[in-house]
Amino acid sequence: MTVRPLTPGRAATALAACAALLLCAALLSMLLGAAEVPPGQVLRALVGGGDETARTVVLQVRLPRAVLAALVGAALAAAGAVLQALLRNPLADPFILGVSSGCALGAVAAIGLGMQATALGLPLPAVAGGLAAVGIVYAVSRAEGGLSTRRMVLAGVVASYFLSAVLMLLLFLGEGRQGYLSTERVLFWLMGDFSSQTPEQVLRAAPLLLVATGLTYLLAPGLNLLMVDEGWARSTGLSVERFKTLAFLLASLVTGAAVAAAGSIGFAGLIVPHAARLLWGSDHRLLLPASMLLGAAFLLLADTAARTVAAPLELPVGVVTAFCGGPFFLALLARRG
Repeated sequence: MTVRPLTPGRAATALAACAALLLCAALLSMLLGAAEVPPGQVLRALVGGGDETARTVVLQVRLPRAVLAALVGAALAAAGAVLQALLRNPLADPFILGVSSGCALGAVAAIGLGMQATALGLPLPAVAGGLAAVGIVYAVSRAEGGLSTRRMVLAGVVASYFLSAVLMLLLFLGEGRQGYLSTERVLFWLMGDFSSQTPEQVLRAAPLLLVATGLTYLLAPGLNLLMVDEGWARSTGLSVERFKTLAFLLASLVTGAAVAAAGSIGFAGLIVPHAARLLWGSDHRLLLPASMLLGAAFLLLADTAARTVAAPLELPVGVVTAFCGGPFFLALLARRG
């Protein structure tokens, strides 16, 4: 990994390109869908005009869905960029540490208790489950010399498998009881689902996603120091172990908020930061905001494809990202040997 000199002109050009791509993805998301709405009606609906049907489709269905897809994509990409720097491994992904399985388990347990009908919805138990998984992985990863990133990865893989097994057991035992644990519905959500999002649900999920994702930018200077060398980072006054713990927890919180909002959507945290790093280098003062914008655009495009390629049927968003991310991961793995 290299840290290229960051100039205001290079940063402005990169972020402008990312913002333009995000705008195009957002417009495409508004224009395409199962319901045919002419482009003129879509544009008029976005400014408060147009007929009632167009306003309903655009403002009540497509716009909330697009906003949440963008927020989740930005969150996953930011978490991926942080974890790839923290583990010094471009193959790292937010879901490798067991956070996704913990969030999914917390959410499914909440569904089983009927909490989807409360004002809290799924975010609180899902994030709680994710943080519990983080606590387990963190405790196992502690070594005499500090926080071992190698042990962290291994503990995350083990925790992910174990929590997934518990999740499947809950689904098996709870199927048909009081109608709460519909296996089909839960599995669709676990593969990534924006289809049932209302404006109210988006408003509940947005603050946590925005704040947690934005806070990752504060990690940029420390991540740049860690990428050079941990000894060098210590010599500059950085408390390396404390910083690594904080970065790990924040990335996990961001991932947990994303999973709580839309289910498990893999590979966004792998593909996007790696692509941004290839384009603009590894300076996290640029890499993090660029990854957020590209992640938002990527998930908007993936969600648009999920809604349209098999219309009137709808694919889980996680299936689309897996079709993109699987070959990418294999190619990257083969390239790195």
